[in-house]
Amino acid sequence: MASKMTLSDLHKRLKATGIPVAYSHFKVSEESQAPAPPYILYLETATTSFYADNKAYKRIKSVDIELYTAKKDLEKESLIEKLLNDANLPYQPDETYLESQQVFKRTYEVWVD
Repeated sequence: MASKMTLSDLHKRLKATGIPVAYSHFKVSEESQAPAPPYILYLETATTSFYADNKAYKRIKSVDIELYTAKKDLEKESLIEKLLNDANLPYQPDETYLESQQVFKRTYEVWVD
């Protein structure tokens, strides 16, 4: 079940880690390049609505928080997990190595209002 946290609240908490953060992707231009790992991307992946009396009275957003690192980084993972635990946000982690980018991607699925 989602906490009372919003996407905006989540962004603020992620930014407080000191790791570069963006929603979906970093905007890349001639003046601005994407950061080198580690960095965090987060993205709303689905919304579930609960209905009563023919109205949506509650919407819960599924959000993926993706931590990208050049090598397995237990310290950064612990930082994210502490942030989620302190915010009472249950999470489901998953991890993969992206060969094409040569980075680890650790994804935390969370639910917010």
